[in-house]
Parts: sequence; structure tokens; C-alpha cells
Amino acid sequence: MTVQKLTNRYHMASISLHWLMLALFIAVYASIELRVLFEKGTELRETMKNLHFMFGLLIFFLVWLRLAMRIIYPAPRIEPAPPPWQALSAKLAHVMLYVLMIGMPLAGWLMLSAAGKPIPFFGLELPALIGKNKELAGQIKEVHELVGTIGYYLIGMHAAAALFHHYIKRDSTLRAMLPKASV
Repeated sequence: MTVQKLTNRYHMASISLHWLMLALFIAVYASIELRVLFEKGTELRETMKNLHFMFGLLIFFLVWLRLAMRIIYPAPRIEPAPPPWQALSAKLAHVMLYVLMIGMPLAGWLMLSAAGKPIPFFGLELPALIGKNKELAGQIKEVHELVGTIGYYLIGMHAAAALFHHYIKRDSTLRAMLPKASV
């Protein structure tokens, strides 16, 4: 059951969460990519890795709020309505983004657990999800890195689609997700 009747815009909480998640994605990717600027074993490199873990876990915890908001406040209608194949493609892309937001942090948590490493979360240490298993940790790491690379393309395609809808199709897709001052 939804609380809000359909409008031409997302609920402000959904808009805020969307852009916060983008900022967190940037932080997650930047922290893991920029760690290579520091020598292995240095405090700065470890800090960058810890930031990567913490921002990833923050995405994991916030995605559940985002899913709840999506249920309570449904997506607005796109005007003019896209063809059915585009609507289906958009739904599939959103599902893949949610899988990314849930699966990647969970894989990172499992990887740290299997490696026997602490799981930092802004001053807390989260419990291990599984026992120590170095071989499994390596396997999870390979999958995590591969899906992370796929994530670049998925996020890029999402942004490109929003810009396509805004500048080429000139529909309401992007305007519905912008803060009111930007509309």
C-alpha cells in the first residue's frame, strides 16, 4: 500500500537518498582507486581501504531505507510515457543497481570475514558473517572486483540514460529526480 498519490516528482526523501547514494558510490569507488597512490602497508593506504569498506556498508544499510521509500512512495509517471521496451529496460537497470547496492557491500563484508580481518564501520567493528577461509576470501575478492568493474558501466549507463531522456527525449525522467530548486 502506498501513502502518496502519484505525482510528477519523486518524494523529497527518495530524491535525497538517490543523490546521497550517488555521493557514496563516488566515495566508494574513489577511495579504492586512490589507495594505490599510497604505499602498501602505510596508514594512508589502510585509511583509504577502511573508507571503502565503511562507505560500502553505509550503502548496504541505506539501500533498505531506499527500497522502503520506493514501496511507500512509488515512482512518478514519465511524461510523455516511454515505449514499453524502454520502461522494461529501466526496470531491469534499476533491479541491477539494487543488486549492486546490496550484493557488493555484502560480498565485501563476507570477504573481510573470510580473510579474518576486522569489519570497520565508523568506530564500530561489525561481526564476521562467516569463519576464516583464505581461499574463499580470494574467490570472493575476484568476484567483488569483477562486479565492481561492471558497476562502473551500470552507473554510467544509468547516468547516460537520464541525460538521454532529459536532452534528447525531453521527457520528465530526470526532472522528477532533481531537487525542486533545479526543476
